[in-house]
Amino acid sequence: MTYVQAIAIFVAAAAAELSGAYAVWRWRRAEGPVVLVVVGLAALFVYALVQTYQPEARFGRVYAAYAGVFLVGAMLWGWLVDGRMPDAFDRIGAGIVVLGIATILWGRKLAG
Repeated sequence: MTYVQAIAIFVAAAAAELSGAYAVWRWRRAEGPVVLVVVGLAALFVYALVQTYQPEARFGRVYAAYAGVFLVGAMLWGWLVDGRMPDAFDRIGAGIVVLGIATILWGRKLAG
């Protein structure tokens, strides 16, 4: 499995988790229809299932790296869905997180 495939799995997982959590958030916080709970739970299940396709066999390593993907995804979600533009500190932090993700997943391979 290539780096691109691993990243695609992370992006798909983040999209599922963020949309699932957002659906439940909208139901609870905006008094949305109950169907949002069902949609949200289904999306959260898809998120968990998608993560199992990662090539890395170590659960902790995969989820540590994914935490960074989720953080960047959550900021992008806030910008694209909620209209909240990330500020300079958000962008700098996201850059640091992306370096952390790459270090966790591929640092050993790149080091030799």
